Amino acid sequence: MKKKKKAPIYQTAILLVALCLALAACGSKDEPASTGSGNESAAGSGDTIKVGILHSLSGTMAISEVSVKDAEMMAIDEINAKGGVLGKKIEPVIEDGASDWPTFAEKARKLISEDKVTTVFGGWTSASRKAMLPVFEELNGLLWYPVQYEGLEQSPNIFYTGATTNQQIVPAVSWLLENRGKKFYLLGSDYVFPRTANKIIKEQLKAEGGELVGEEYTPLGHTDYSTIITKIKEAKPDVVFNTMNGDSNVAFFKQLKDAGITSKDLTTLSVSVAEEEIRGIGADVLAGHLAAWNYYQTTDTPQNKTFVDNYKKKYGADRVTADPIEAGYDAVYLWAAAVEKAGSTDVDKVKAAAKDLEWDAPEGKVKIDGETQHLYKTVRIGEVQGDGQFKELWATGEPVKPDPYLKGYAWAASLSSGN
Repeated sequence: MKKKKKAPIYQTAILLVALCLALAACGSKDEPASTGSGNESAAGSGDTIKVGILHSLSGTMAISEVSVKDAEMMAIDEINAKGGVLGKKIEPVIEDGASDWPTFAEKARKLISEDKVTTVFGGWTSASRKAMLPVFEELNGLLWYPVQYEGLEQSPNIFYTGATTNQQIVPAVSWLLENRGKKFYLLGSDYVFPRTANKIIKEQLKAEGGELVGEEYTPLGHTDYSTIITKIKEAKPDVVFNTMNGDSNVAFFKQLKDAGITSKDLTTLSVSVAEEEIRGIGADVLAGHLAAWNYYQTTDTPQNKTFVDNYKKKYGADRVTADPIEAGYDAVYLWAAAVEKAGSTDVDKVKAAAKDLEWDAPEGKVKIDGETQHLYKTVRIGEVQGDGQFKELWATGEPVKPDPYLKGYAWAASLSSGN
């Protein structure tokens, strides 16, 4: 039997190279080569660009977060109606963090690794953000976080569209000391945001002549405030500075009113109670109480009139807008603008394009600070009215540069140890 001649080695090599080139060409046609950062190739291919939306749609934080999700969806619908981003429609992938911080981390990983989203809009509590942060840094994902927080943080993988401490808490404390009294009672939920915020407030009170007369924390979802209200009565503060989150606010303010304490008897200022929470608590219960934010439904800008009208048209005349709702809406538009400027959904390219990006938001002009990835924002203090809306009592008049580590305050030197 005659043996077949073996092909010369060089011919075999040529065939193998040709085969590899052909396979590479086929693959590149449908799957563009990854840039090495972000999920541009997977989530940006085809006719859509995938984005994640991750909020508590159930549990104690749903009272606040569902409406932020609605605002983000409205922004996506508006952008899609105008042709999308880079000529492609935005495709949202929605997940429920369920008011559980490990679930937020798990869902964030799923959105980036399995769903291959280009970015994620989500979170509310600092506990949820802290749980997600290492996931986004490990996988080089990009989170747009829409809620005011305690500062002392800066991540290359997070854009912070809510206020940091010098854009809400610090100016609110100064205003209260000048206008409502020196004796403060601090009341918060028992997790990172209230505890860190109150640590900052205590340093500020020492520096600015205030006095701490009480400090209490309760678990998220706590509903019995009778003992704490008794303590407040005994302490006789000028101000209760409230950093509670979620539906605990419903219980506290209703029980405060039942105890015969109104805004005429005691000033309370909240930093997590906005128009949406007023709907759940009741305007009759909260009338006269204060809150510090960067935006109210009553904020007087042409962009806000359009925003409020569109939100009510889409979700119902009884719905309200609020600061985190507006900040979530802003986040989608800012991301879209950065993607258009970058010409790409690649995470590193989007981050570079976002530096110093400005936008006429419903709250007024905002700008992304390239150094910290926080926004320049106007500070506002408002009083709850009988119709559930806020009357603005004071504002900075122009956007304030973010200072998450409070480097501009001598009294915060022991706190601002971050980079």
